[in-house]
Amino acid sequence: MNLPNKLTVFRVILIFPFVLLMLGGHAQWGWFQALFGGICAYTDYIALAVFIIASLTDLLDGKIARKYNLVTNFGKFMDPLADKLLVCAALICLVELDRIAAWIVIVIISREFIISGLRLVAADNRIVIAASYWGKFKTAFQMIMVCLMIANIEAIALVTQIVMWIAVVLTVVSLVDYLVKNKAVLLNGNI
Repeated sequence: MNLPNKLTVFRVILIFPFVLLMLGGHAQWGWFQALFGGICAYTDYIALAVFIIASLTDLLDGKIARKYNLVTNFGKFMDPLADKLLVCAALICLVELDRIAAWIVIVIISREFIISGLRLVAADNRIVIAASYWGKFKTAFQMIMVCLMIANIEAIALVTQIVMWIAVVLTVVSLVDYLVKNKAVLLNGNI
C-alpha cells in the first residue's frame, strides 16, 4: 500500500462524509440535525471543501505514481473507479437537491460506462486507450460544474449554467471522439 494507493483509498473514504454533508444539511434528518445542527447552514461549503480535497488527491496520486514508478495493479483498477464514484456521488446528490436535471447526470454516467466498456474490450486485446484531450477538457469542466453547483451561489447562477452546458457538450464530444478513434476495437478487436 504505497502513497498513491493510500491517496486513492482516502478519496473513496471522503465520499461518505461528502454525501452526508450534501444531503444531511438539506434533508430533515433528525439525527443529523441533532448532531450537527450548528453547521447545517454551512454544509454546502464544507462539502465543497471535501470534494476539492478529494479531487486534489486524484491529481496527486497519479503524479506521484508516475514520478516515483509506484504504478500498481491496485492503483490502475482503483484510481479510475474512485474518480467515477466521487463524481457520480456528487451528481446524484445534486439531482436529489434539485440543482441539476437527472437527464444530464444520465448522459454523464452513461458516457463513463461506455468508455469503461470500450477500455475493457481494448485491454482484452492488449490495447491501451489513452485519455484524449477532449476527455481531459470534459473532466475539468465537470469538476468545475460540480464545484459551482455545490456552492450554489445565486449571483453566479448564469455562469454555473454555462459551465454545465459546456460540460454536457464536452461529455458527448469526448464520447464520440473515443468511439470514432477506436471503432476498430469494437468492430474487430484490434487497431
